[in-house]
Amino acid sequence: MTTSIEFNRRQALLGILGGWLAGCGPFQDGMALGQDVGPADRSPPSVSRKLTPSGTAEGREVAAATVHPLATRAAMQAFDRGGNAFDAAVAAAFMLGVVDGHNSGIGGGCFILARAASGQLIAIDGRETAPARAHRDMFIRDGQPDPLASQFGPLASGVPGQVAALANLSLRHGRGDWSAGLLAAAEVANEGFELGSGVAAAIERKASQLAKFPASAATFLGPRGEPRAAGEIFRQPDLGQTLTSLAAEGPDWLYRGPFAERCDRWMAEHGGLLTRADFASYTAKSREPLVTPYRNWQVVGFPPPSSGGIHVAQMLLMLESFPIGKLYREAPATAVHLLAEVMKRAFADRAHWLGDADFASVPKGLIDRAYCQRLAASINLERASQVLSHGNPPRAEDDLFSDRHTTHLATADAAGNWVAITNTVNTSFGSCVVIPGTGVVMNNEMDDFSIAPGTPNAFGLIGAEANSVQPGKRPLSSMSPTIVLDAAGNPRLSCGAAGGPRIINATLQCVVRMLDAGATVGEALAAPRVHHQWSPDELMMEAEWDPTIVRAVQQLGHVLAKPGDIAIAQAIEMTAAGLLRAAADPRAKGSAAAR
Repeated sequence: MTTSIEFNRRQALLGILGGWLAGCGPFQDGMALGQDVGPADRSPPSVSRKLTPSGTAEGREVAAATVHPLATRAAMQAFDRGGNAFDAAVAAAFMLGVVDGHNSGIGGGCFILARAASGQLIAIDGRETAPARAHRDMFIRDGQPDPLASQFGPLASGVPGQVAALANLSLRHGRGDWSAGLLAAAEVANEGFELGSGVAAAIERKASQLAKFPASAATFLGPRGEPRAAGEIFRQPDLGQTLTSLAAEGPDWLYRGPFAERCDRWMAEHGGLLTRADFASYTAKSREPLVTPYRNWQVVGFPPPSSGGIHVAQMLLMLESFPIGKLYREAPATAVHLLAEVMKRAFADRAHWLGDADFASVPKGLIDRAYCQRLAASINLERASQVLSHGNPPRAEDDLFSDRHTTHLATADAAGNWVAITNTVNTSFGSCVVIPGTGVVMNNEMDDFSIAPGTPNAFGLIGAEANSVQPGKRPLSSMSPTIVLDAAGNPRLSCGAAGGPRIINATLQCVVRMLDAGATVGEALAAPRVHHQWSPDELMMEAEWDPTIVRAVQQLGHVLAKPGDIAIAQAIEMTAAGLLRAAADPRAKGSAAAR
């Protein structure tokens, strides 16, 4: 039940944002309808480490899973206040920006995929956009591409979209818990929390870059420039004040008020392109979710500018031609080989075809069943194949998707509201720029564009014209929030991950482990994973794979990369007994809760 205080708070925020909801601000629907933890931002696992299901919780009323216990607690507190799964997800997202701020926050963006109790499918695109003054040659120096300029410093940031997207979700589908979630996050920012080893390690890796910007150094480094250490109480008073201001004034504070003004001033002084006008023109777009039949299920994914939704669907349609569940049980090396082969084909298509569908021609034929079956028919189960280039989907010119570091969270409630959100500032600490006086870490999502044909980004991905830099354009993302429905349209699984391009393949393997191999959500997240992204032509296998399986995969002709963690995932399932079961990835110290 909504209390009068909650109702009044909601009405006040609606008053502040009424104009935007009417179509002149961040909540305007688009005609149609991130990143992610970089490869160097996760330490390779110990060969002796054994992953077992952990962080699993069951209940009949509500459930939540995030990468940090304080964020999961924030979600459960939102439920306790009478909120639904939408409110819980918003509260968790804002808290993650405080306690896991090197991966996500209000200086970044997100994709939101949800299923409402009414059966409505929701996709909200909070991806960052390129500044109005951005141009295709902005990262070219002396005729050569300069990847560092797109990864670090004032040119690396797009207009943040997370706040607009979360406000959209909260106001349209929540029960008025916007301010409470922000104030809870502000309290932790002000009072501090014990710095975990993961965040401390990230600070140490990026200390030299953070030291170049006074506000960044003051936030994350000690008085002598030393990285903050694990175990110390980490306070962020500037960020706390920012969150408090957002709670009181709504997103206008960020997009049309003090934050936009401070960012404009800092960028102008340091050679950046973002302006107040860029912030004022930002919109969080409603997209049309992708719904793909897979065996007896309906797999719901996010459309472009996500590449994940298309390629999870594409790989599932390829896998339909094979008994992947049986292979997992009886011939695991063949299962790994098969996964590598479908991944190669999907990522080859990604490199050529994918971009922001509002700007580029992204063919719907990529998930045409007959096209995917043709790709599957080219797979030899006895030998690795060389995929030289992208495929040619049908109707590539006239049937298009265009009605014209990172963290994932999941929430669900008994009413049937399910939410999957992937949030990001791209690589750890984004651009390493903190806007003075705000505590906000700015993203480096401009690196997710193809800054020049054939030039790899921070994740080793290459792109083509479809993902070139253009003003107002959204860079391609690997974020892959996914929801699986049964034949009757009831939600049965929600999952997603953090980890750059590894997100796509980790999400795929979670879905396949559960739907085809019969794993529980905890077992699916704990199972060892593989990753292939076409370029470079090498297969990564996590260290937990049995050495005999690794050798068998090599004998099939695969070149193996150095082992490393393949993404960090969170998921929720509805069990046959009617329980909501939430699980956190044992690769990180996440948490799950339910009641």
